[in-house]
Amino acid sequence: MRIAVLQFAHETVTFLPYDTTEDDFRYPGSPAAGEALLASDPKGYIGGFVQVAREYDGVEVVGIESPLWPKTGSGSGWITTDAFEHFLGRQVALLKEQGPWDGVYLALHGAMGVRGVPRPEAEIARRVRAAVGPKAVLVGTFDPHGNEDEEFLRQADMAFCVKYFPHYDMHLQGQRAARMMVRAIRGAFRPATVTRKVPILSPTVLQWTGASPWSDLVQRALTWEAREPDLFVNVFFGFPWSDVPDAGMTIQTLTNGNPELAARVAEDMADWAWRRRAALLGGTRVHRIAKGVALARQAVAEGRRPVVLADHSDRSGAATWLLKEILAQGLARTLVATIADATALERLRAVSSGEAVELELGGRMDESAGAPLHLQARLRGFAVAGTPRAMGGGQQWALLELGQGNVVVVSPFLAQVTEPRELWSMGLRPEEFDVIAIKSRVHFRRGFDDSGFAPTILLVEPEEPFLGTVRLEALPYQHLRLADYYPYGKG
Repeated sequence: MRIAVLQFAHETVTFLPYDTTEDDFRYPGSPAAGEALLASDPKGYIGGFVQVAREYDGVEVVGIESPLWPKTGSGSGWITTDAFEHFLGRQVALLKEQGPWDGVYLALHGAMGVRGVPRPEAEIARRVRAAVGPKAVLVGTFDPHGNEDEEFLRQADMAFCVKYFPHYDMHLQGQRAARMMVRAIRGAFRPATVTRKVPILSPTVLQWTGASPWSDLVQRALTWEAREPDLFVNVFFGFPWSDVPDAGMTIQTLTNGNPELAARVAEDMADWAWRRRAALLGGTRVHRIAKGVALARQAVAEGRRPVVLADHSDRSGAATWLLKEILAQGLARTLVATIADATALERLRAVSSGEAVELELGGRMDESAGAPLHLQARLRGFAVAGTPRAMGGGQQWALLELGQGNVVVVSPFLAQVTEPRELWSMGLRPEEFDVIAIKSRVHFRRGFDDSGFAPTILLVEPEEPFLGTVRLEALPYQHLRLADYYPYGKG
């Protein structure tokens, strides 16, 4: 049994003014092929898939040359047509050269946006199907923020989507994909799928599954899977910052040759989500930045520290709004991690540790990033960022001291710090700080909330509704109509 593994994943913020190019996917280690690809994500989708596939005798798993996540992370705009055609064309050519295949595993995301390609993941599946023929079993894994409809499953046989946000079950979904692929190749599983779109468009910061009602939605899917053997339920929450025609919530169900059960469960899940639509969008409080900083100061005074100030809306990583307000309100003992500024980082390489420096930091990328801040600082030093979740991990980040115990971490790209240990690994100490300001939507909750580390968590965004805002009506959509979605039209 021969199984090909390939990856092509990106969470595209189409409102950003700069494209994601072929060069953005090229850096040491990317593209990856063979064992390098198969070992590239040991705790994620590919890691789970490879682990289970290799538990079966007689199964050969082959890594097809694939781009890994771009070095800009998810903080980049439309993927260019040239980049998409180059990498997918290369993958298709290798599949043809190295075949035949009994199965192909596609490690995808679901919120990829490509110029001129309305449904990229479905297009990937279509071209892979054409390359490997009708008998090969095609299986994909997806992020819950995928924008998907029925088109992917017109070409592929199965899809498995993460249920939790933060994404705790990536490895599990990879395992499922391998197990069900082997069963399908052997004829023991006959996929029958049903897809239902739910016209809800929700900002990702509202989708935390650690509390009701999103936890209730996940639990309903898990309950159905527990009740019915060989039933799998995918809930795509959707990603509103990809302006694509299939955006919004999607329910997919997969059964072993039982389309009636698949339809019944899909309708139940879609109906439940629609009934609870007001609660799904109304359960999370987001403050304007000035209010959030004032509340952080109050929480510190009342002993509810450390405080996390999470700017969920900064999609470039370069925004200075939160740091500007922290300085304006005189907040002390605050760690800001991070401000993305590759230019400032390069300039700081010429500065010695402990030396005073005057510089412009952040901003510049677009209006959502704000203006650069003119700072008088002292270079504390450099540290290697070891987190793979922060695209730019493995590179040197700079630590700047601003006075009053305030420290700013400068990174080359948008970095979502998801665990406190990622900060302490850079030589920072938890007892130094009362407030930690980060650029993250929900991923940070795995280390700062679920662990009990931070008794106070405040979600913030700028006064003006820039491209990462929860106020989606302010965004210039061109490929979808807001009026087709709750709460902007349907209702």
